Amino acid sequence: MSETVRVFAGLGNPGPGYAGHRHNVGFWLADALADRFGGHFAEQKKFKAQLAQVSVAGHSLLLVKPLTFMNRSGEAIQPLLHFYRIPSAALLVSHDELDLPPGTLRFKRGGGHGGHNGLRDISRVLGPDYGRMRIGIGHPGSKEKVHGHVLSNPAPEEARVLGESVDRAVDSIASLFGEGWDKAMQKLHTDNAS
Repeated sequence: MSETVRVFAGLGNPGPGYAGHRHNVGFWLADALADRFGGHFAEQKKFKAQLAQVSVAGHSLLLVKPLTFMNRSGEAIQPLLHFYRIPSAALLVSHDELDLPPGTLRFKRGGGHGGHNGLRDISRVLGPDYGRMRIGIGHPGSKEKVHGHVLSNPAPEEARVLGESVDRAVDSIASLFGEGWDKAMQKLHTDNAS
């Protein structure tokens, strides 16, 4: 997957009641990218999303926050890629990841959805050939607790860790444009090695 990233989609649930939830760290990262690179989100009803345009290292990047709920993320992303004739390989999706400790970051290219409802829906309409920025939120320990875990606010210390990881994720996404996938992945994964 050598395609330059042209669209960044942060996943989350819309509305103020969900804003602080762990499940919304993808939105947090989209907002941080807009803040860092001078973008301003505006609602685009025809795409069921908020969009912002930024320039990162001289490359144009369209930021997307779907206004569909998480499990219907593909309904916002697929029509947008189709309209702009952007291949799915030029898409980078950011999402919460239960299987990584809080604050751990990982790039991934392609692959399965790992049970994540947002990725499941995107892969349903686009196939699996797109990039991911996985932001660890940790696992609550049992399957029964997952729903409450992702749909709740982190404790203050965990919120600080997640906020710092979002800042590092912005740096890593910027490095994608300057260094390419392989070097950016290697640098991020080395920095996050435990």
